[in-house]
Amino acid sequence: MKLIRCTTMTALSAMFLFFAASSPLHAQLGKGLFDANTASPSELQALPNMTPAIVKNMVDKRPFLTILDLNAFLLGQKLTQAQATEFYRKAFVQINLNTGSPEEFMMVPGSGKRMSAEFAEYRPWKNWLQFDKEIGKYVGQQETDRFKQYMFIPINLNTASDELLLTIPGVTPAMVQGMKKARPWKAKDEDFEFILGKIVGAKDARRIGRYLATP
Repeated sequence: MKLIRCTTMTALSAMFLFFAASSPLHAQLGKGLFDANTASPSELQALPNMTPAIVKNMVDKRPFLTILDLNAFLLGQKLTQAQATEFYRKAFVQINLNTGSPEEFMMVPGSGKRMSAEFAEYRPWKNWLQFDKEIGKYVGQQETDRFKQYMFIPINLNTASDELLLTIPGVTPAMVQGMKKARPWKAKDEDFEFILGKIVGAKDARRIGRYLATP
């Protein structure tokens, strides 16, 4: 195992140095909504209830692996829950539709207990057409599209197209090429996180890994 890791590190270290300096991070989750983990300090500063001190502390604390982690941080910065929710209308940490908890879904502005229950009701979610069909019955397409900005359906790392992988916040074209070169990916175990970390950076391996699925 140590030999495999050593060989992998040698092969991927140079790649990561190139990837880290490549295209800028994608901070937009949808129209008007930022990813709280990749938005720049200047982008965050312009959002509701942000101060220079909160923004600095947030950037230092990133990445947040769940919206509950971010919520706890904001409340610790003396924001009220109402102020945090106002911020979530502009920036968020996306929720895995297939594993998200009721508490996470309740963080989505305007979701409420009913819709939070519906998000879990139709699992497993396989694609957005399914989401449009099932959730659209309750709130219409416009509100369904708004909800989609706050969530994600895990992407198959072995078969996903470049375009699909690039929808992951913070992933660059060069990182996509690194992921493809490492195919086939197997179980999401310790080695998965280790190798992914060499491609996207150790700090972001768990955050980006949340968006990925393996057979």
